[in-house]
Amino acid sequence: LGKAVSILINEAMKAERSIVLNARPWERTENRIGYGNGFKDRRMATRLGELRLKVPQVRGGVEFHPSALDKGIRSERALKVAIAEMYIHGVSTRKVTAILEKLCGLEISSTQVSNTAKLLDEELDKWRMRPLSAIPFLQLDARYEKVRQDGVVRSCAVLIATGVDPVGKRTVLGVSVSLSEAEVHWRDFLLSLKKRGLHGVRMITSDDHAGLKAARESVFPSVPWQRCQMHLQRNAIPYIPKLSMRKEVASDIRNIFNAPN
Repeated sequence: LGKAVSILINEAMKAERSIVLNARPWERTENRIGYGNGFKDRRMATRLGELRLKVPQVRGGVEFHPSALDKGIRSERALKVAIAEMYIHGVSTRKVTAILEKLCGLEISSTQVSNTAKLLDEELDKWRMRPLSAIPFLQLDARYEKVRQDGVVRSCAVLIATGVDPVGKRTVLGVSVSLSEAEVHWRDFLLSLKKRGLHGVRMITSDDHAGLKAARESVFPSVPWQRCQMHLQRNAIPYIPKLSMRKEVASDIRNIFNAPN
């Protein structure tokens, strides 16, 4: 996420410089009012970690301070949400246009949008296909999102694998958008994790979905499985005969989970 936010802010700053100079990089035009003068490295600490930014410089008597720099830091949370949506829906030029124009406050060219979308696609693909290592604890779940496919908006399953490494750090290992949680989709997803180097799994935690269960037993046949307590407690709610009993039953189920023996 940090790299993706850096890409958005860097591209917005370059676009804003082109607007201020009234010319794109290397463009020969009589309307130019100044020239680019390289970039100045800047590092900025954020909740996403350290952002490595390249602040565009100008020469020729033109003053330029990229407003995208300040706006990007202030809207960090919105950028995170936008990048997550870009991953799920594919990096759309419409989304990139909206973000860049918000950061710059001016209209952005289609070329600038396409270049930014390409850079984001490449960065997200690097993350999606990065090598994995030993992960003792694997957690699997899915959520549903509206995705446009073949001109039709469908409710698609976003398969998510989260791992806890040997030192206890939790990290998202992979995400895959599929038409459903059918066995074939879960199996392909789990196999892709193994191809990227996932090994050493000692326990898997998930809900009791039939498709996931079949895929899990096929790809990780000897790994013990723990049913997710949250899903189990949620599945128990429909069996409670009275609404007034829900809180008490939920407390009793939680006490069972927390029992020392």
